[in-house]
Amino acid sequence: MKILQNSGEPIYQQIANQFRTDILAGKYKQGEYLPSIRGLARDLRISVITTMKAYEQLAQEGLVTAVQGKGFYVNAQDSEMLKEQHMRKVEEALTEAIAAARIAGMTGDELTEVLLALLAMEEGGS
Repeated sequence: MKILQNSGEPIYQQIANQFRTDILAGKYKQGEYLPSIRGLARDLRISVITTMKAYEQLAQEGLVTAVQGKGFYVNAQDSEMLKEQHMRKVEEALTEAIAAARIAGMTGDELTEVLLALLAMEEGGS
């Protein structure tokens, strides 16, 4: 797991996002336990409270469930519902990007070029 100290995104959010991505991609299966809160905090050299906050966020989203004394395990996922949730997030982010592009005076073609360039970078880095 990669944590960027200077990303501007809170560390707990980075952790939650990475676990969310891994769960939705099937890297963590239904019933599988996430790393222990203390163990992950130690490995990442961060506070246990920060790790706990990330796990609680995943629990609020219904991705994991806490079991007293055992930790957090991955719930069964409704893939259609999850896909729909992610589509909504993509639409929100793109709407924000369009608004920012308009403020910057970019055309639709320029915005499309930026998106395609970012996609190419992402595919090349994967």
